[in-house]
Amino acid sequence: MRLHPFHLVDPSPWPIFASFAALLTTTGGVMYMHAYSGGGLMLAFGFSMVLYSMFVWWRDVIREATFEGHHTKKVQLGLRYGVILFIVSEVMFFLAFFWAFFHSSLAPTIEIGAVWPPKGIPVLDPWQIPFLNTLILLSSGATVTWAHHAIIASGQRDQAIYALSLTIFLAILFTGFQAYEYFEAPFTISDGIYGSTFFLATGFHGFHVFIGTLFLTVCLIRQIKNHFSSNHHFGFEAAAWYWHFVDVVWLFLFVSIYWWGGA
Repeated sequence: MRLHPFHLVDPSPWPIFASFAALLTTTGGVMYMHAYSGGGLMLAFGFSMVLYSMFVWWRDVIREATFEGHHTKKVQLGLRYGVILFIVSEVMFFLAFFWAFFHSSLAPTIEIGAVWPPKGIPVLDPWQIPFLNTLILLSSGATVTWAHHAIIASGQRDQAIYALSLTIFLAILFTGFQAYEYFEAPFTISDGIYGSTFFLATGFHGFHVFIGTLFLTVCLIRQIKNHFSSNHHFGFEAAAWYWHFVDVVWLFLFVSIYWWGGA
């Protein structure tokens, strides 16, 4: 009989497995970028291990929360603090890329012509695909909020499913347009400081959109299986917070890198 509201987690193999998967992914990525033999294979294998560890680890968390009843109000409060701190760390992560961009653009060096954008770099039009993607991502933020309100309101399960499905569709649409823009871009990540800052900032944001899409897809499956209730749905709340963070980062990217940085 448990006499406290806390969850004493059972030993799990997934933390060390995920750490090894991350090591393989980063090592393979560096090897691939430097054209070492087998780098691409190691990157793909490591990333597949990361995806597998995400699946099995979150599967266990869902079992603990939904079927075993370990996520009491006290445990949910701790999880909320954890997700908030995680998002704060992500803010610092993207702050580094914005710092690099503004450091390079506000005082361009003589090596790039002392102008920004650098000489010889044909920039992208912010009012074409980037603006369309802005509308798509803002719309997805509205639909995920719709889903949240539908989950909170009892008896609106179908509305939550529709709203989550629409959010995932918009996320995939955003990713497709972003990939098309990359293929059509007249510069690459190797084209000096502009290409480096552009592709690192927008590329890591795109990776976060991909992770958020997986997060929301898991929430959709759980909603279909009736895992969420009006007072017990923190898994969805965490996904919604993460998705709103992705929205806000994109707004800063659009205004600073696409619009101001390409003027």
